[in-house]
Amino acid sequence: MCYTIYFDLLINTTKSALYDAVSLPEELVKWWPKNCKGKRAEGEVYNYFFGEPYDWYAKVESLTPNKYIAFKITEADDDWNLTTFSYEIIEQPNQLKLRFQHANWPENNDHFRFSAFCWAQLLNGLKKYLEKGEEIPFRERS
Repeated sequence: MCYTIYFDLLINTTKSALYDAVSLPEELVKWWPKNCKGKRAEGEVYNYFFGEPYDWYAKVESLTPNKYIAFKITEADDDWNLTTFSYEIIEQPNQLKLRFQHANWPENNDHFRFSAFCWAQLLNGLKKYLEKGEEIPFRERS
């Protein structure tokens, strides 16, 4: 059995701004990793660097511009390896819904629960960044 983290988040922004924020390295560093490299194209590998020893890699599994992008972790903590995380943008009246999931966790353990908490904090930071232009300093992110 595998476990999944799910979040739906309403955000007042444009589809292109939201898609860029979850898929371009120069935007990702404003709310998630300390440094990021990668190319937004299927099969490409992103490097998410959070400080030693957290130097992680994920491959773009699939994407639909301004609608969806999914990554498969290829190198990270043992619990994260081979998990997938995705962002789906759904139009709502006067706002967008970001549907996030982080799937294929091998166990519902402390790391799974802590990661769910961290994702909630980080996605809230993404919302603040897109709606208010606020960037949470890296050292203060979960």
